[in-house]
Amino acid sequence: MQPAQTMPVLFLDVDWQPLSVRPLKKALKKIISGSVEVVVYSRDRTIWAEKEHKLPSVVRVLRRFKRDRVAIKFSRLNIYTRDSYRCQYCGERGPTEDLTFDHVVPRCQGGRTEWTNIVTACSSCNCKKDGRTPEQAGMRLFRKPVKPRYLPVVMVQMDRRGVPPEWRDYWRIDLE
Repeated sequence: MQPAQTMPVLFLDVDWQPLSVRPLKKALKKIISGSVEVVVYSRDRTIWAEKEHKLPSVVRVLRRFKRDRVAIKFSRLNIYTRDSYRCQYCGERGPTEDLTFDHVVPRCQGGRTEWTNIVTACSSCNCKKDGRTPEQAGMRLFRKPVKPRYLPVVMVQMDRRGVPPEWRDYWRIDLE
């Protein structure tokens, strides 16, 4: 049986759209701080603290995010997400362990490690390019690298059998 603190809770945004799935412990902290409200309690999950309390299954964030004010972290995962996990030279999609990130203008030619000079590349294209610009290597970029104006969306995947029945009104897939 799964420990209570790691049981999944569905977080909705202020517009009632699914935002994320997080552990119960995180939801309880947010409920206590007043930053979320409980929308649906679990039918079968309870906890004892002097008396029996139902545990939340669905919560809603009470404030709108100011996404345009949030600094978007430069990271390997965010580069891969921006580029849809595709090599920007050959277009092949791959798992993270088969991908690298590549400096469009190599560092040895004055290129910097920043959003507008880094792209996702497969190992073979990165080796083929080998310290040259795409033009020098006779390669073409699918998309010019840009700094995203919004946070990349990462999809949460769950086995349909693991989705609690309380989430059915808020989950966008057919659970039957």
